[in-house]
Amino acid sequence: MPFTPPKPSPARVLPARLQEARWRPGLADHPFHSEIFASAAEASGAGLALALARDALTSCGGDEEDTRQVLWVQDRAAIRLGGRPCLAGLPPDLHHRLIHVAAATPEDALFALEEGLKCRDLACVIGEIAGNPRALSFTASRRLSLTAERHGVRLWLVRLDAEPDLSSARMRWQARAAPSPPPRWNPAAPGTASWHAELFRARAHAPGAWMLNDDTGTLRPHPYLGSPDPDLAAAATTPDPVRLARPTVGRSLAARARA
Repeated sequence: MPFTPPKPSPARVLPARLQEARWRPGLADHPFHSEIFASAAEASGAGLALALARDALTSCGGDEEDTRQVLWVQDRAAIRLGGRPCLAGLPPDLHHRLIHVAAATPEDALFALEEGLKCRDLACVIGEIAGNPRALSFTASRRLSLTAERHGVRLWLVRLDAEPDLSSARMRWQARAAPSPPPRWNPAAPGTASWHAELFRARAHAPGAWMLNDDTGTLRPHPYLGSPDPDLAAAATTPDPVRLARPTVGRSLAARARA
């Protein structure tokens, strides 16, 4: 009998439309349920969740500004590991419309998340749950996905110190802190918060990794040498015209170039 090579595993084969559909900030087709895995020793998970949420609200809201409330739910373990959201550190447009819920248990946190997703007066829901509690099963994640899609409210669930398990989340990220880009005007100033974000599962996009920051309130990829994305690696050697601007004394840059 002639040898027939085995068929590739479906999990390893991406349709052509997924191979070409690279995720990037500003897309209008944000999923309604996303998960972000991050270490509790740093605030990368919460920071990336907030940046992705603001990017979705901006790109999906059209010309109208979404001024609805934002729900942030944490269980007790997440609060103990990472602390509560600092109001002074949030973007100014969220200071007056953040609702924080401190849940005693993962079960209570899941209940608050699901109830929040049923409220159309919320712009989005952000959650933080530590570890891999038994309550956060595939069935529970499926309930969150269906509720978010049914009511049109998006959820970003941060999984602190957790192992990726079975989940119905449409997009799953692994986040960690990344070096900040150099400040534009003051070299001694702290740089903009940046994250190394790896998209390891998505229904509408191919997996990939990016360096992201939300400089000036807009989420964007930050080019760097060694990036797995060839476009970003090439862009790292291209000067940023915005960063080339600098004050002059006496003569313009054009005059100096002619001298």
